[in-house]
Amino acid sequence: MATIATSHHKSAGFSIAALLAPFRAIGHFMVALAEASPQMRALNRLSTVSDAELAARGLTREGEIRRILGASAAV
Repeated sequence: MATIATSHHKSAGFSIAALLAPFRAIGHFMVALAEASPQMRALNRLSTVSDAELAARGLTREGEIRRILGASAAV
């Protein structure tokens, strides 16, 4: 049987994690902000609808995406 021992040494010096923490926080905030948008919620609802259900309503997935995103769908 093998035993692995690890030891963690805390240094009082420079920490990359501390430097990157504000950028990670900003990134998490921006993702949360985007996910809370009405467009994202509508796209999430659309993703739960099957193509057959859309066809039964006379709709296409591409058409619904364009309707939801409007001008930004042209990108």
